[in-house]
Amino acid sequence: MQAFEATNYYFDQAARRLDLSENIRTLLMTPDREVRVEVAIELDSGKIGNFIGYRVQHDNARGPYKGGLRYHPAVDQDEARSLASLMTWKTAVVDLPFGGAKGGVNCDPTKLSRGELERLTRKFIEKIHDMIGPDKDIPAPDMGTDAQVMAWIMNEYGKYEGFQPACVTGKPVEFHGSAGREAATGFGLAIVTREMLGRSNRTVAGTTFAIQGYGNVGSFTARFLGQMGGKIVAVSDAYGAIVNPEGLDLAELDRHVSVSHKVVGYKGGDAATNEQLLTMSVDVLIPAALGGVFDRDLARAVQAGLIVEAANGPTWPEADEVFVERGIPVVPDVLANAGGVVVSYFEWVQNLQHFRWPIEQVQREEERRLVDAFREIHDLAERKSVSLRTAAFMKAISRVGRAKILGGI
Repeated sequence: MQAFEATNYYFDQAARRLDLSENIRTLLMTPDREVRVEVAIELDSGKIGNFIGYRVQHDNARGPYKGGLRYHPAVDQDEARSLASLMTWKTAVVDLPFGGAKGGVNCDPTKLSRGELERLTRKFIEKIHDMIGPDKDIPAPDMGTDAQVMAWIMNEYGKYEGFQPACVTGKPVEFHGSAGREAATGFGLAIVTREMLGRSNRTVAGTTFAIQGYGNVGSFTARFLGQMGGKIVAVSDAYGAIVNPEGLDLAELDRHVSVSHKVVGYKGGDAATNEQLLTMSVDVLIPAALGGVFDRDLARAVQAGLIVEAANGPTWPEADEVFVERGIPVVPDVLANAGGVVVSYFEWVQNLQHFRWPIEQVQREEERRLVDAFREIHDLAERKSVSLRTAAFMKAISRVGRAKILGGI
């Protein structure tokens, strides 16, 4: 099953419960526009590097398209379609005035110099600048991109359209970014996890966590959960995992990662594999790496009592069915990791107002929106006797569908 097919499977599950007509279902599933461009740059070696860039704009019934740009070897048209669709539903779940988009460049950013990354970014924006902008489509960071890449995007876009800081979010704070944006997804995950545990009269304090992926999202999630008293017993990255049943010393781990750029080799835990981490007996498992992690067999081997999806699309439909059968609740990505786009919205608003919010206001407003969204989705799931994922898609589809109807076709 391809990624876009999996996303549409979840869409269909919710659409059937909403009794949508076939015409409306097709209208809501089909992307508005897809662009594929060649991005050719001169490499430091003097050779020409040929890369392929993508931007898929899925739906803008509720506002401008919004979604990240990913630099990764797995980037392709199907992945961009899937992630753009997920952004449509995610922004609707947390009731933001955005639609969904996604894209990126098929490349390995770890093998490109800083100069090559800058040239790649500027050439990509040169190719798509006419389809993005503050009122059209607002990119943001994703896997393989960061605040520096967003700064290059803003600067390159400005060459064509003038000073428009709201054309992209996730920028450095010193370059018209928002306080709290870098940590926003991790902060939001901690908040949503706290709320989910609270529904069974539990707290983060004393709860054990295993986190697959220790990049931006995974590391910030670990820190915020740790501050709440959570016990992080295992983390991993692309090179392997580290496990300590007594809880990892995150400050020491972060110092190790800042030097070695990987968790492997950290002396405060035992080495393990990614698969061992995913099947550990822990209270909460948080997949925060690539999509498509859980298949049917792995879902049967999971021993965690709760899964909170930090990555986009980590669970294949066949695995989701197993989790439902086994009674393992899953907080879906379109709700769990929405903190990033919530604070991207705040950054966009600040840029349009030419006014900066303090970090306290940003985090207070992020928490309020996520708590409200969680309670709404959880209550809907209980009323309709459906999973949190189906409830989230039902709410999102209802909002987007209503906007489509009100705006007219």
